[in-house]
Amino acid sequence: MIDDGTGLFTIGELARSTGLTVRTIRYWSDEGVLTPVTRSTGGYRLYDAESAARLELIRTLRELGLGLVDVRKVLDGERTVAEVAAAHVVALDAQIRSLRTTRAVLSTVARRGSTAEEMTLMNKLARLSAAERRRIMEEFVEEMFHGLDLVDPDIRERMRNTAVNLPDDPTPEQVDAWVELAEMVQDPEFRVQMRRAAEFNHGGRRQDTPAGASMWFVKRLIELTGQARERGIAPESPEAEEVLRNLFGDADRADILERVKATHNVRLARYRELLGILKGTPVKAYEEEFGWVVAALEARTAS
Repeated sequence: MIDDGTGLFTIGELARSTGLTVRTIRYWSDEGVLTPVTRSTGGYRLYDAESAARLELIRTLRELGLGLVDVRKVLDGERTVAEVAAAHVVALDAQIRSLRTTRAVLSTVARRGSTAEEMTLMNKLARLSAAERRRIMEEFVEEMFHGLDLVDPDIRERMRNTAVNLPDDPTPEQVDAWVELAEMVQDPEFRVQMRRAAEFNHGGRRQDTPAGASMWFVKRLIELTGQARERGIAPESPEAEEVLRNLFGDADRADILERVKATHNVRLARYRELLGILKGTPVKAYEEEFGWVVAALEARTAS
């Protein structure tokens, strides 16, 4: 307080009492959030006790991350502290999500030893909005099923409702999974593979086939082949024929082999695995079970 009986403070005195720098207080004053009550005869800015209290509020709001525009609105009574705080929480949540994604991308880059080009692509794909991710998957699904009215509706619905959002706090593995998935579904060769699988599903169904029949068949295949493997039945053995007959009846074995290979292969298994990683629910590919069926069919179709 200056020693003239006015009870006013210079910027230097405010700085000493608050621990703020003279430069910071002068900047806030220049920005209009801490207006001096008057000036001394020498032209120095002077502040009163109310200014000192206002300064403490400004400091608190700034330490909480609010910009000077919002600080000014609070001080001028245009918005309450509660309103500004609520809006700032939303902004902070978005910033935190962004930082978590940044951390996950950098962790993935470090682990992979990625190049600058790979890092750029990974960052771009990781930061796609939920709408953009949905668009990528919807275009993929539409291309897969276009014109195939008899595809199992259960499969079609599962594909359309595929959850492809990264969690708010994604792990490096989930960032990895989304980047690989996005690249995969935009790969023309993989799209051809998936379209072929859909066409086989379409071609093997009748109008009266119930929804979910495809999933039921997969479960039955896993169950029967699992039992055969537990009993030590080799795919090429005569006993394996009974398993194949229970699964496929008298259908042409070469045709069945082509269908199984089209709908259950390494890339499709990886596709399902990536979705499981994103959802946080690991997916078992049952490669051994399907491998047993393929081997049994190949043993009976070998020329």
